[in-house]
Amino acid sequence: MARRFLLLQARNPGDPGRVHEQQCFEETLGLGAGSIHCWDLLQGCPNEQQLSQFDMLLVGGSGDYSVLDEIPFVRQFIDFLSDVVLPNEIPTFASCFGFQAIVLAAGGELVRDPEHAEVGTFPITVSEQGRQDPLLGDLFPSFKAQLGHKDRVERLPAGLISLAASERAPCQALRLSGSTIYGTQFHPELSRDNNIYRFNLYRQRYEGSSADDSDEVTASLEETPQASALLPRWVELVQGTA
Repeated sequence: MARRFLLLQARNPGDPGRVHEQQCFEETLGLGAGSIHCWDLLQGCPNEQQLSQFDMLLVGGSGDYSVLDEIPFVRQFIDFLSDVVLPNEIPTFASCFGFQAIVLAAGGELVRDPEHAEVGTFPITVSEQGRQDPLLGDLFPSFKAQLGHKDRVERLPAGLISLAASERAPCQALRLSGSTIYGTQFHPELSRDNNIYRFNLYRQRYEGSSADDSDEVTASLEETPQASALLPRWVELVQGTA
């Protein structure tokens, strides 16, 4: 039976990042064009009936929004995760914006930290708990991944397991204990070229941060096949526990 994916997106109308994000997830998961259904979070969250039409949720980044923004749709999305996704353990893979939203939905804390922004390719260190994890364990002790963020985890709440970290961010990957809900601060859906495109698309968002030097960011970029392999491996994990 075909796998049915729903991609929850927090991107403005007309933003080319919307289609680009869909394409990146499809390519990394080995799916055909248009295989992933997209949902515009700016217009609200899916209801129970709409969710039942899909097997797995994906959440990506957001070029124009932070989960720390006091904006109605952002708060509604966090409540949706807290009230629906987490308690029902709906299979979910969330990167960047989605990862941060899970932390808040579970009762954790985030901070804005432009001085330690990570944009480019960075080494990720797998934790001892990550070493025991069925998804990240094979990547111990470290791997490289694509990043693009200014906010970071300050405190991870009970129930979320920290699986990896970087030099600038104490939590780079997490799992809701006992579930197939995963989040990564990094972007496993992005290749080197796709991260260059994404950085150029939202470059103004990083002005005044540690990622202000576009030459430095571009020079840091490498291919990250180990990180990209996490998404199809996650699908196998979900299917194996169904």
